[in-house]
Amino acid sequence: MQDLIKTDKLTLERASRLKARLAGREVILASASPRRKELLACMAEGFKVIPAQTDETLPEYIPARMASEYLAREKCLAVARQYPEALVIGADTTVVADDEILGKPVDNEDARRMLSLLSGRQHSVISGIAVSCRGKTKSASDVTAVGFKKLDSKTIDAYIETGSPFDKAGAYGIQDFEKGEVYIEQGSYSNVVGLPVEELTLLLEAFLNTEGR
Repeated sequence: MQDLIKTDKLTLERASRLKARLAGREVILASASPRRKELLACMAEGFKVIPAQTDETLPEYIPARMASEYLAREKCLAVARQYPEALVIGADTTVVADDEILGKPVDNEDARRMLSLLSGRQHSVISGIAVSCRGKTKSASDVTAVGFKKLDSKTIDAYIETGSPFDKAGAYGIQDFEKGEVYIEQGSYSNVVGLPVEELTLLLEAFLNTEGR
């Protein structure tokens, strides 16, 4: 768990308090991602996983930097409409390079294109998060600057052969690489994994503190 979070002591303490506050409540994660499930476990116990069935086509007016928060809200609300009394958490992560959103690769060639584009340069990873319960919804997003060392074609092809790129935005998972090959320039590590623990603890605290108002 700590390897995925890599966060500060204050955030871990906040997560622990949230776990106590959420005890006994129905909490739903609107995502099938095993990495998000593992990260959410630091602040909630016994939650359900109910992946949202939504159209992830972005309206033309949504800029790249807002795409993940828009999709996180859509996923969250899709499940919240079915379970209005539950506390539903939605998330979405996008990788952005040169104002292009890099989604999950469709095949080997697409994965190779994305990894070659990211190689030897910096890009942004943006995770949107949303929380909804009883008709009230709050959302936020977090941005992390990530750098790749130069990857040769042999390294890229070997990574593609593992099959790991195909369920990840940008065709990579930071936890899959050796130390130093992919590194955080600025921001949250857990955000790059897919669920910004620091931002989500703050959003959940704000949401719980304003319930009933």
